[in-house]
Amino acid sequence: SVKLMAPSISDLQSVPTPGPSNFYNIASPAVPFTPSTPLDHGIEPRIQNIVSTVNLACKLDLKKIALHARNAEYNPKRFAAVIMRIREPRTTALLFNSGKMVCTGAKSEEESRLAARKYARVVQKLGFPAKFTEFKIQNMVGSCDVKFPIRLEGLFAQHGQFTNYEPELFPGLIYRMVRPKIVLLIFVSGKVVLTGAKKREDIHEAFESIYPILKNFRKK
Repeated sequence: SVKLMAPSISDLQSVPTPGPSNFYNIASPAVPFTPSTPLDHGIEPRIQNIVSTVNLACKLDLKKIALHARNAEYNPKRFAAVIMRIREPRTTALLFNSGKMVCTGAKSEEESRLAARKYARVVQKLGFPAKFTEFKIQNMVGSCDVKFPIRLEGLFAQHGQFTNYEPELFPGLIYRMVRPKIVLLIFVSGKVVLTGAKKREDIHEAFESIYPILKNFRKK
């Protein structure tokens, strides 16, 4: 059974908006799930982005890193972190003075860890006593297409206590699940974005829970 809870205004404000970024590039190739039980609908959510964090356990001189590292930019007036990119795995890192690092853009847990290690190695080569500690997956974003249009107005009318739908502000319906704790962005086209997961099983479980509900609101 899926437990649902009405969203607060602050919760809804924290929901990321799909856009042209890699976070929600539904058309891009990604890693499919391998569920333990066969799916009768044959739809598998795909991981589109993973956000992880690492503690390098040392203070960082951001100006020095920006000057000497390749593919690094630093504009302290705009953002208090160095933005660094690598091509393999294609990812972006945010490096903070405290030694904390955020890595985004990976398509799998293994890619995210590998990329984070590569960034840590770059910092080490610049002379900092960086260590690789407290690696943690903070968010996984998945997406899929149910291949049928959805009556979002009807879904909102019947599930209004835990959904938010304001088409004049955002074209998707925001659906908050508590167990697993996942936010779903549901579009009239049948596209679904799932975000907020700490492990890929949560995305799979959330989709299996929402799919029968979406079928009930399939446009005739």
